[in-house]
Amino acid sequence: MKMKCLIVGHVVRDIIKRGPHVEERLGGGAYYSALALSKFCDVEILTSFSDLPEEWIERLCSLGKLRIVPSQETTTYELNYIDSNTRTLRLLARASPIKGIPMKGYDVVLLNPVANEIPEELVSEALKRGKLVSADLQGFIRSSELGMVKFLEREGSFLKGIHVLHSDVSEFKYVELEPSDVEVLLLSNGPNTGKAYHRSSPYQFLPIPVNTGETTGAGDVFLGSFTGFYLRNTFVESLKRAVAFTTLFLMDRDMEFEMEDVEELAERVRVEAING
Repeated sequence: MKMKCLIVGHVVRDIIKRGPHVEERLGGGAYYSALALSKFCDVEILTSFSDLPEEWIERLCSLGKLRIVPSQETTTYELNYIDSNTRTLRLLARASPIKGIPMKGYDVVLLNPVANEIPEELVSEALKRGKLVSADLQGFIRSSELGMVKFLEREGSFLKGIHVLHSDVSEFKYVELEPSDVEVLLLSNGPNTGKAYHRSSPYQFLPIPVNTGETTGAGDVFLGSFTGFYLRNTFVESLKRAVAFTTLFLMDRDMEFEMEDVEELAERVRVEAING
């Protein structure tokens, strides 16, 4: 029997600018994490939006069951890429907050807000509903005000007890939280060496170099795939495979690869314990 996974957070209308090229497409942490987790379990997506193109809704429904909080707006971001790893981010519209989750149990609850749409009390609710609870920090520290994205400094005790927490290394400084407060802490650093903690023990990992025009969604795919692997594998095995999984996604920005490809590429991923 396949596992049940709930993903919570806004799906997003992304307006992506690269020089003179402008593209609109479906995005948001919940969407990209659902792409990854759908490889491992039956997915439900608890989200909020007003309207999206029909093909985008069909895409979401192909990943799993949609649970939609009514809203008068759809969260919309403008992403202006300076290079493949550098961008500016502007919030143009924000959908309704998500104030509760279904009253049933899940193998996984993954919280991936993008615009502070998940209140603190929902984290403790998720810990009661999910056997394993994962979260991405970025949406908890972003301001919900329209305009250029601003980061908020937050006291992070509401995140204590989470099994897997992911953050960009540059964003983790905004939250008052210790690695020992969560079971696994994943700190991404773009194409550079990242850091991870497992039950307070530090590790470093080196992503596989990949030529890509952009990295939108990479952290969300990394979190989603690590969560899926961590359900049945050791920490180190899960980290190697999540790095490989994310690399394959970035190569073609799709999931048209097999798990055998992931396992083969994972053999090239370096994960090392940090001593001292």
